[in-house]
Amino acid sequence: MSRASKATLALTSLGTVGIIYFVHWSQEQERAQMHKGVERDMEKQRIQLERKAEFEMQKALEEEYRKLQKVSPSTDAQGSSG
Repeated sequence: MSRASKATLALTSLGTVGIIYFVHWSQEQERAQMHKGVERDMEKQRIQLERKAEFEMQKALEEEYRKLQKVSPSTDAQGSSG
């Protein structure tokens, strides 16, 4: 084999290995990004469930307080204009 053909073979082999490495690295990065997205979604769902539970608790407390206390409409809107 001539030097030119050996150099061409070496460069194409090196290029092929580099491309394969880059593709695998890129796939790992994409997989990591997708996993982070799943983690973010799970965290959002957890927060949403906590807020919903807190809202339900507040609603139950409000109902309990309404049973214990007589609540009349506010007259602040009429009293503050005069």
